[in-house]
Amino acid sequence: MTQIAPHRTSHVLQRVITFVILGIAALAIVAPFVWIFRGAISPSDAELYRLPPTLFPSSITLDNFRKVTTQVPYFRFILNSITVAGTITIVQLVTCSTAGYAFARLRFPGKNALFSLVIGSLMIPIQVTIVPLFLVMSKLGLTNTLWALILPGVFSAFGIFLLRQHFLSLPRELEEAAKLDGAGQARTFFQVMLPLSGPAMATLGILTFTYWWNDLLLPLVMINDTQTQTLPVGLVLLAGRFSTGSLGTIAAGITMAIIPVLIVFLLAQRYIVQSIASSGLKL
Repeated sequence: MTQIAPHRTSHVLQRVITFVILGIAALAIVAPFVWIFRGAISPSDAELYRLPPTLFPSSITLDNFRKVTTQVPYFRFILNSITVAGTITIVQLVTCSTAGYAFARLRFPGKNALFSLVIGSLMIPIQVTIVPLFLVMSKLGLTNTLWALILPGVFSAFGIFLLRQHFLSLPRELEEAAKLDGAGQARTFFQVMLPLSGPAMATLGILTFTYWWNDLLLPLVMINDTQTQTLPVGLVLLAGRFSTGSLGTIAAGITMAIIPVLIVFLLAQRYIVQSIASSGLKL
């Protein structure tokens, strides 16, 4: 007993320290969102400057949400963002899954060199390519259209890598069994490998949708028509050109932009953890 007690005490202490660290980290992450939501339901900006700060406002109002929809074409921004993020997500699921499967299972000349090129593109920041990309879209006459935002996102080096790692983790015996049943490469992919890739595909879809939903730089460069802008730029306009100086209105706009993605993430976060664990990536 004298040898077990110190070990058990040490184990309990480690768990307590871990929970404390995770609790502090969670609080640091959640606190800004809570403060934004508090500002969105506060009747005046003075509530946000009160010292000492309080968790709940003196009274609750939803008028800030109404002001958002009257000051800017907010629902138009949401529709544009859904169109861009949704289209890119669907297309990437197709292109990244087929490319990832090809790099994982097929043999063709220059495979390793081409995959190295794909991975190398991850190290190129978008700021380096934004000017050439704008010139290309301008020559094609696509600026001020949603196509200027959709076309650059149809391929994803990260998505190809993520799904390649997933397909490598699947046993080859599945493909061999399908081949014995007379299935070709395409049929094996669509009827055997793809149905087993639900968590990885869901993860890529969530990450892709979230990234393009929040993207600010590309719409800011490619589009100057207010009616064609996406939600992140719309929030900038709400805080700038169409601003009434109300922090509560801006907070309401941010809250409305966060809630849909937050709900989707909370519902599907287990797929992200499962996919990352199976792909060999480390958190």
